[in-house]
Amino acid sequence: MTYPVNIDQLQIGDGAPVVVQSMTSTNTEDIETTVEQCISLAHAGSELIRLTVNTDAAAKAIPIIKERLLKHNIQAPLVGDFHFNGHKLLSHNPDCASALSKYRINPGNVGKGKGNQHENNFSQMIEVAIKNDKAVRIGVNWGSLDQSLMAKMMDQNSKRKKPKTTQEVMHEALIFSAIDSAKQAESIGLSKNKIILSCKMSGVQDLISIYRSLAKQCNYSLHLGLTEAGMGDKGIVASTAALSVLLQEGIGDTIRISLTPEPGAARNKEVLIAQEILQALELRAFSPAVISCPGCGRTSSDYFQHLAKDIQGFLKTNIAKWRHDYPGVENMKVAVMGCVVNGPGESKHANIGISLPGSGEKPVAPVYENGQKTVTLKGENIAKEFEHIVLQYIQKNYS
Repeated sequence: MTYPVNIDQLQIGDGAPVVVQSMTSTNTEDIETTVEQCISLAHAGSELIRLTVNTDAAAKAIPIIKERLLKHNIQAPLVGDFHFNGHKLLSHNPDCASALSKYRINPGNVGKGKGNQHENNFSQMIEVAIKNDKAVRIGVNWGSLDQSLMAKMMDQNSKRKKPKTTQEVMHEALIFSAIDSAKQAESIGLSKNKIILSCKMSGVQDLISIYRSLAKQCNYSLHLGLTEAGMGDKGIVASTAALSVLLQEGIGDTIRISLTPEPGAARNKEVLIAQEILQALELRAFSPAVISCPGCGRTSSDYFQHLAKDIQGFLKTNIAKWRHDYPGVENMKVAVMGCVVNGPGESKHANIGISLPGSGEKPVAPVYENGQKTVTLKGENIAKEFEHIVLQYIQKNYS
């Protein structure tokens, strides 16, 4: 079990539900655009929102952004992402240090190449976190690993009787950097209950291997994610493959899906994919699950595909309000099946389901609630009638 970390209203670690987080892609100095994207991410379900803080103007924008978000009733904790100059920005902008709920520090980019300056800068950031009672994620990435550390460990490896591979040494260096930095932070006075670690990679097998080792060597809360998952299907599949293995083994307390968005696309997709992964693993529920068949020669009409899409859209459109009005509705399962082969069986196993007749068969669609057939729908308005029945079911069973 990992140490619990409290970030505003959230608890991370110690068996708490895995937290979904995301990061803005806006210029933080552009307050209006950043606020707009934060609102969009929060509405999509992001429970932590990270923002780049790389300039003095960006640091000064943080308190304003937080104030505007609170006016929109957005209370997702904000995380400041610091590289290279974070010690200066936090020290020179106390309002920023106070407004942020968590700091993200990359040890490889703190005083890089400046000898003892690394320790001084790191200490300065940790001291600000202690003063403001803030949590810190110490995030080590392969792309920005301290190369002097890597060179030192490679030199030590060359003197072994049986040297390890470069990849094995790289893994060791990442884990050492993360844990050693956490111990340094504790020695300065930061509680272990304020520390989250990450060792992010771009390769699926690398990530799985590193986090398995990291979880064995420490009890700090862990943040998971491929550091550059990629675009489209590749990014979704790679993230799902890596994170699902680790989450199934009980490793990971927060996750982010670092997708490269399509040009002009909303940032929200990374949040939705994270939710889908957690829901598929039955670790959390965010929205009623729609169970639908893939179709075959018995469903040559695309009617059931449209019905499944319409019902899924109906549920997602209303789930934010329903979660408030009907607690537990996010655990509901709805079956939309295309023919009579598996349709009745799947519909009976769902909370509520509909089984369409298939192509060329009698146009009737029985509806099942809690395993019992309740009504048979006919005609041109099956979709709207079924939506109405679903709403009635929710009102009856989740009020």
